[in-house]
Amino acid sequence: MVTKGTYKKQFKQEVTSKSTTYPQVSNTNFQAVMEEKNKNKFSNVEDCPIRNIIDRIGDKWSVLVLLVLEEKGTLRFNEIHKTIESISQKMLAVTLKTLEADGLVKRTVYPQIPPKVEYELTERGNSLLPHLHGLVTWAKGNMEAIQVSRHEFVVNQ
Repeated sequence: MVTKGTYKKQFKQEVTSKSTTYPQVSNTNFQAVMEEKNKNKFSNVEDCPIRNIIDRIGDKWSVLVLLVLEEKGTLRFNEIHKTIESISQKMLAVTLKTLEADGLVKRTVYPQIPPKVEYELTERGNSLLPHLHGLVTWAKGNMEAIQVSRHEFVVNQ
């Protein structure tokens, strides 16, 4: 914590350019401290909540599985697979395990033969949905412009 009067002692100010109006002043020590803080804060994926979560749900299938479970409720593995026809069984299994590990999906196994397994959203999974809906809305509203920008980028390369 910086107390009154110690701020000037901790951080050295330097004039970086002279102009007729106001000189630009940089706090060289302060900038170095902030750069080091930001470097430490964002360099490790495990310590950055945004990078960590986006890494987990930013794959090809996670958001779609969450939205299907929201729309249809509790489903068995094959019901999810029939709803998302283009996903392989292996990829669906991996996606469901990842979502379960993050506490977004609950897997319930019923002790019967053949085994019955159902998947449903958890409270945490449901709390993520409004944010996903916002992302979906944003994507729908901006997709055409993004596609135009991508095309222009490729043409201009």
